[in-house]
Amino acid sequence: QVRLVESGGGLVQPGGSLRLSCGASGQFFSSYALGWFRQAPGKEREIVAGISRGGVTQYYADSVKGRFTISRDNAGSTLYLQMDRLEPEDTAVYYCAAVQQFNFRAPRAATDYDYWGQGTQVTVSS
Repeated sequence: QVRLVESGGGLVQPGGSLRLSCGASGQFFSSYALGWFRQAPGKEREIVAGISRGGVTQYYADSVKGRFTISRDNAGSTLYLQMDRLEPEDTAVYYCAAVQQFNFRAPRAATDYDYWGQGTQVTVSS
């Protein structure tokens, strides 16, 4: 079992940057596939990016490709999301998620994940 805690959200102007972190407690962090999701008011939760165990495979939603970068630090049990060139449409609550995997896939559906953080608010506004 793993417990996830996000941090790093806040208010930023359009074109700015933020880095989200997701700290994990529990064993075998390196055996988990990890993902970042977001949910805006009145909308469904959507995948932003995913990364497989070992970081071999990465996935990005089309809306964030070229602007966001997902990475993981297995030694520090931390997942990151570097967000650059932020747009007002990126405003949402961001969640990290984890699922123990025995392959090198990066799951894309929320239902594929077993563990979730509490979320961190990102607001992009001038």
